[in-house]
Amino acid sequence: MDTAPPAQAPAHHPDGRLDVDADTVRALLREQHPDLAELTLRRVEGGWGNRMWRLGEEHAVRLPRDRHTPACLANETRWLPELAPRLPLPVPVPRRDGLPGAGYPYPWAVFSWVPGEPADHAPVAPEHGPRSAEALADFLLALHRPAPADAPATTPRCGPLAPLAADVERRIAEFERTLHALAPGVRAEELRAVWTDALAAPAWSGPPVWLHSDLHPANVVVVDGALGGIVDFDSLGTGDPACDLSAAWLLLPPGADRHCLDRWRAAQPAGQRDATAATVRRARGWAVLRALVLLGIGHAGLHGLPGGKPTWGPAGRAALDAVLAHFRHPDG
Repeated sequence: MDTAPPAQAPAHHPDGRLDVDADTVRALLREQHPDLAELTLRRVEGGWGNRMWRLGEEHAVRLPRDRHTPACLANETRWLPELAPRLPLPVPVPRRDGLPGAGYPYPWAVFSWVPGEPADHAPVAPEHGPRSAEALADFLLALHRPAPADAPATTPRCGPLAPLAADVERRIAEFERTLHALAPGVRAEELRAVWTDALAAPAWSGPPVWLHSDLHPANVVVVDGALGGIVDFDSLGTGDPACDLSAAWLLLPPGADRHCLDRWRAAQPAGQRDATAATVRRARGWAVLRALVLLGIGHAGLHGLPGGKPTWGPAGRAALDAVLAHFRHPDG
């Protein structure tokens, strides 16, 4: 395949960060996948590591925006074809590879399009909470299987909680100073209690399992009010399943977290009650951390700061309310 010589990553940004416009995407397609080049091209808002464009009705073009993201994209294109067939919810599947060219410096890819509205814009409807809770539990159970030796390594996004303690304390302090108005009724000492309990829980002692590692509302889609798909496997990795189990509080409407946890518990091996309870405790710690991240990014969005997303604030508030309710009354 003949392509234009690759451009150099932007020297003015330490991470080689750039954006990708429609003309560049169209030129890349014409060079490398001309049969797709004239399909309708629509920019998809959101995303940080990748710029995404919807291509026609069935495809999505994902293009890394910095020099770190191509490695993540390579993980997706390597492993999603193996993982997707066993997953009970739609996920993006790689269909075409792309090379640097047309003035764009990084590898890129064409994936299948997963229809639906991001959950930070259209949350799961309360009447569809139980059904979505079962779908989420089934997805986690199908994904969380022991990973092979050459799978992506455990990262801070999906590993032990202890190394994150300083970051969580910083975020709780920030909540006390500036973010508490976005979550009235939530007290910092309660967040510390959940986090302290999560740190005290026995660590994961099983083999590293496959993880999405970034299950928050902008990375799932809702169809007709119910959970309809999981997207953005940019952080695909391996480690402790508690990392993903935190999605029970991050993605579902009030009360539905219990449906999810009950279905998940019922599938755990007999005789593993203590280990199962410990995983739930660690998952609540992950939920606090991720809810505080959502709240911080939502606050930045309300004030027009770079990287801010106003829709993430309400999602973070809802997650804090949900995980605190479970911590106060874990048995219902």
